[in-house]
Amino acid sequence: MELLFDTANIEEIKKYSQYYPITGITSNPSILKAEGKIEFFEHLKTIRNIIGMEKTLHVQILAAGADKMIEEADAILKNVDDKVFIKIPTTEEGLKAMMQLKARGVGVTATAIYTKIQGFAAIMAGADFIAPYCNRMANLEIDFADCIAAFRQMIEEHDSNCKILAASFKNIAQVNKAFLAGAQTVTVQPSMLHSCFTMAAVEKAVDDFQEDWESVQGAVSINNL
Repeated sequence: MELLFDTANIEEIKKYSQYYPITGITSNPSILKAEGKIEFFEHLKTIRNIIGMEKTLHVQILAAGADKMIEEADAILKNVDDKVFIKIPTTEEGLKAMMQLKARGVGVTATAIYTKIQGFAAIMAGADFIAPYCNRMANLEIDFADCIAAFRQMIEEHDSNCKILAASFKNIAQVNKAFLAGAQTVTVQPSMLHSCFTMAAVEKAVDDFQEDWESVQGAVSINNL
C-alpha cells in the first residue's frame, strides 16, 4: 500500500509528512486554486524540495488537445524536473498524448477516470498510474470498488506495471474501500487523515491509559523509573 497527499499547501506538506509515510504528492488546478495566485513552477519546485526526488510528484496539464497537452507537459518537465508524473485526463486526446509521452519515457498519471473502459484504455496506453475518482463515481451511482477490482484484475492478468491511484474521497470509509478493492495507492487530503487520528475516542483511550498508569505509579514517566 502507498499513501500520497492530495494537496499543494506547503505548510500542510511540511507538517503532516512528519507523521504519515507518504510516497508522493498529487495536485490539480482545483487544488492549486486553494493556494491563490502562486508562481506555478516555483511552487512545485518547493514541493519537490520538501519531498525529495525519491517520492512521486504528480502535476496536471490544462490543455484539451493532445499537441497542447504535450507542450504543457514539456514545460512542466523543463521548469520543475524531469521526474514529474504528468497527470492527463483520460479522454481520446488524453490517450493520444499518453502514448506519445510514454514513447519518450515520460511518467504519466491517467486521471479523471469514471468508467472501466477509461481505466482499461489508460492501462493499455502505458500509464504508470490510473486515478479513478471514487466519490465522484459514487455520486453518479457508479460502483468505484467494482471498477478498481476490475482494473487490478487486468493489471495482474497482463503483467502491467500500472498502479491504481485512487482519488477523490469524501470520507475515510471510501479510502478503506478503495484499498480493499485492490488500489495499490491512494491520494488523500491531509486534513481527512488528521481528523481520523485525532477523533475523541482515540484521545480518550490515550488519556485513560495515562490515568491508569498514574493511579498506580504516580506522575512519573517510564524512562524515569
